[in-house]
Amino acid sequence: MINPSKPKIWYGGDYNPDQWEKPIWDEDLRMFKLAGIDVATLNVFAWAYNQPNENTYEFGWLDEMMDKLHGDGVGVCLATSTAAHPAWMAAQYPDVLRVDFDGRKRKFGGRHNSCPNSPTYRKYSVLMADRLAERYKNHPALLIWHISNEYGGYCYCDNCAAAFRVWLQERYGSIEVVNRVWNTGFWGHTFYEWNEIVPPSSLNEEWRGHNGRTASNFQGISLDYCRFQSDSLLECYKLEYAAIKQHTPDVPITTNLMGAFKELDYHKWAKHLDVVSWDNYPSLDTPYSYTAMMHDLMRGLKEGQPFMLMEQTPSQQNWQPYNSLKRPGVMRLWSYQAVARGADTVMFFQLRRSVGACEKYHGAVIEHVGHEHTRVFRECAELGAELFKLGDSLLDARVQAKVAILFDWENWWAVELSSGPTVALKYVNELHKYYDSLYQANIAVDVIGVDADFSGYDLVMAPVMYMVKQGIAKRLESYVKDGGKFITTYFSGIVDENDKVVLGGYPGELRKLLGIWAEEIDALLPSQSNSMLMKAGIDGVQKSYLCGMLCDLIHSEGAEVLAEYGEDFYKGMPALTVNRFGAGEAWYVATSPEAAFLQDWLPKLCAESGIEPLLASAPDGVETSLRVKDGQQFLFVMNHNAAASAISLREKSGIDLLTGQELQGDHVLPGRDLWIIKLNA
Repeated sequence: MINPSKPKIWYGGDYNPDQWEKPIWDEDLRMFKLAGIDVATLNVFAWAYNQPNENTYEFGWLDEMMDKLHGDGVGVCLATSTAAHPAWMAAQYPDVLRVDFDGRKRKFGGRHNSCPNSPTYRKYSVLMADRLAERYKNHPALLIWHISNEYGGYCYCDNCAAAFRVWLQERYGSIEVVNRVWNTGFWGHTFYEWNEIVPPSSLNEEWRGHNGRTASNFQGISLDYCRFQSDSLLECYKLEYAAIKQHTPDVPITTNLMGAFKELDYHKWAKHLDVVSWDNYPSLDTPYSYTAMMHDLMRGLKEGQPFMLMEQTPSQQNWQPYNSLKRPGVMRLWSYQAVARGADTVMFFQLRRSVGACEKYHGAVIEHVGHEHTRVFRECAELGAELFKLGDSLLDARVQAKVAILFDWENWWAVELSSGPTVALKYVNELHKYYDSLYQANIAVDVIGVDADFSGYDLVMAPVMYMVKQGIAKRLESYVKDGGKFITTYFSGIVDENDKVVLGGYPGELRKLLGIWAEEIDALLPSQSNSMLMKAGIDGVQKSYLCGMLCDLIHSEGAEVLAEYGEDFYKGMPALTVNRFGAGEAWYVATSPEAAFLQDWLPKLCAESGIEPLLASAPDGVETSLRVKDGQQFLFVMNHNAAASAISLREKSGIDLLTGQELQGDHVLPGRDLWIIKLNA
């Protein structure tokens, strides 16, 4: 439980009273009560308001609002306001301003506008966090701290260059080691002094290639700069964290993450968050399974611990190309999708819609009309009443899965910094294909890091495991030898953690486990495809499936060949293999198959391991998830379709927590509706 002083699913969101005149405050509080809002996030972007100059701090407005909210029974998620520095700071201390990818010094403006290695930024952000924590450490409204906001963005200034050299010295010890791991003998890049090293940018090693993807002459340099910038921003967070903990050691601290956000290694960040929180902003056409995978990714950052849904929009967004309204019922359904997958809060950006600037068209609980007589407000109030009714029944309940998919930020960086073999390869998309096939089959999946414990899973999948870090191959061998099933794919086992090719044949350190050798990798044009011909078929039915993008030309070294390519000069070469290794199996999918293959094959593989779906069958567009608390199971059945869907619960039965209805056998679930079934034993 995040904070036992409010034992229910928290309901609320970002509130910016500093942007409004005081007469509006009381009206907002009146409507918060009507909507069931019981948590407000304050002070996210109020640094300039709180500190008008270097030596002056003014918190009167915040004192008043903290007291008002507490008086109305609303708790506070208190932000440190350090997500955007004040204008006076940029004017007096230019080192706080970032330098962009093209070498341009930024002016004041925007947000994420502070250099993470600026002494000025670090000094004043820590002072702000310290003053806030000292001032509000005993305030009864304080529930949790929220440091900065949506960290991100890289900097290429001289401060970052100097800090990068220090980071490299701490990581590698000597410049000789740096030269070796970066392979600087290529193109005459050998470094003899630390000050010869500069950040990789468009001025030297990197460029924006196809589809906006960053490419690099020296992947090792660029990979380390990604690590360094992620670490630099994390260090800023940790400095504020330490300042706050001196005053409030028992109050949890978080910062809001953003799902599959490429720039930051969230597995590393999660170690320093008391609770993971994240902001969920799918588009109208985002696959429901992709949103589910993002929730599962956030839950997996801290080994299944419940997370906070920190932000979502009540309806409309402002920054996407097409900012569609959420149709009636969708906000409620997507809120429960987060809860179903481990969220213990439902929060919005924003509670009152901004009057000006770029977020004035971003939806809010309270719209520009300023009263409660809107569709959005009614839906928010109805959800607030339901969450109040649920109480603490779902708090700290856990999702249990016997299948895991490995997600590795450093591997993602390396795959997409690569100078080949195809620009079509998108790491997250390939992971989602495997995840989606089990989502469609109602099979629970955890999304975990490569350092996680594999032993609790019957099946572990690692699509496109291009980078194999030190010790991972041995851990996978032990896992499979003890009876686990492991799946990886084409373009795996190619490089070590420094993006240097492992010599001796692909897939490098995985070769023994997989029982195959990959000789070449063919990149197909978007207009091309090949086929996978199943030798024995799935369920005894011989079948052919399309495949494409990349095709590994592999040879068996003991692995059984289950499918072969159907076309081109490598017709008849293996496309799918399995290697019996100890008591387990290691599978290799040598190409990127069509979804139909994964939807046929993966559920069958799960069934062979005794992994059962949460529902034996469900119509397309119906999602399931299970949370467990003290042995009690809660089955979520969510209908994303606009039309009603017939659902067969078969042997399952229980009471829907939302309606009190007893459910068993066959029922019809209305469109964009759900059940939360407290299952009978």
